[in-house]
Amino acid sequence: MPISFENLSPRPAILQVIPSLNIGGAERTTIDMARAIVAAGGRAIVASSGGRLLEELLAVGGEHVDMDVHSKNPIIMALNVERLTRLAAREKIDLIHARSRAPAWSALAAAHRLSLPFVTTYHSKVHEAPRLKVFYNSVMTRGDAVIANSSYTAERIARIHAPDPARVFVVPRGVDTDYLNAAAVAPERVAALRMRWNVLDDGRTVFLLPARISRWKGQKLAVQAVADLLSSGARGFRLLLVGDAQGRNAFVREVQEMLREPELANHVSLVGHCDDMAAAYALSDVVLAPSIEAEPFGRVAVEAQSMRRPVIVSDAGGQRETVLTPEIAGGMENATGLAVEPNDAKALAAAMKTMLELAPEARRAMGERGRANALAHYSVGAMTGATLDVYSRLIARNREKRGGTKRSG
Repeated sequence: MPISFENLSPRPAILQVIPSLNIGGAERTTIDMARAIVAAGGRAIVASSGGRLLEELLAVGGEHVDMDVHSKNPIIMALNVERLTRLAAREKIDLIHARSRAPAWSALAAAHRLSLPFVTTYHSKVHEAPRLKVFYNSVMTRGDAVIANSSYTAERIARIHAPDPARVFVVPRGVDTDYLNAAAVAPERVAALRMRWNVLDDGRTVFLLPARISRWKGQKLAVQAVADLLSSGARGFRLLLVGDAQGRNAFVREVQEMLREPELANHVSLVGHCDDMAAAYALSDVVLAPSIEAEPFGRVAVEAQSMRRPVIVSDAGGQRETVLTPEIAGGMENATGLAVEPNDAKALAAAMKTMLELAPEARRAMGERGRANALAHYSVGAMTGATLDVYSRLIARNREKRGGTKRSG
């Protein structure tokens, strides 16, 4: 049953604070939560420096306040305390939710000034060194509620920052299983991408690696795995590297340099940003998420499963929780994907070869199991419902403490 704010009168106003609204997991979750807040009868306000997802925020009924909350400059961060305090007082905010470290420091101070509940979501890595970085990151564990996007993240938060366990909630990131549904993708959308990316519908197996172009996400590792596959005699496949450089131009040049080798260039394409990821997944046969370090959650693995695509992930971090590997599921016939040793090109090549050798019907069955896994555990509804429940309890408790009415501002 959907969470409603009907028992909270007047309707609550939630302020989310995030550096920008460009493409990314935290940004996508911000939009999903704004939609859910409005649907539950609340006001959804976001303070950020704007970005590609701004129009979508407004379309779902959210409100936006442009603010330089992305800055790590101490002077600007101090000014943001004043800006966020004035904003929260003016808009009669009931709860502040910070999704990144720099804005969290300003948002925490503003919440304390106004005696408002403060929530954080730990989307990123939980670093254990150096000490200054650990302290800087500790702001993400100072909320009245600390949301971890996976059990892996929660365990690291507990070990490194040791907050009160009662304040830590594991809420796995959700994906839009309606949008990410292969059955809902019109063939012309896939055809448009095939033309744009020059991918012929010639029976070759298409591997897709969708992620920002960065060393962490494993694009060079995947190209090395393709080289290993080719040297073993494997053919009949292509690898598409989909994603933005986001300023990492030096690393992009490293990948491009690898692709100067003609045989690799025939099998690997660096295609850039994609605005229709459902069509991109639909175009593929197998999805790769070979991060060379542990992912706090690993959104790609869940999106791929939602799209009925088998997935190959690094056997580390949050991805261990989201993919049913043969080892976990009790055999290939129950699996939704494969997991390989991180930063091991030969292991990745071996897993890709396993997928190439699977019969099409076996890959399809694996994809169907992935869809069921995503629907059962990783829907946007499950994520937003759990988060709204946290909001409701904190707001109700704070209003009761203040005599049952909102501060007039």
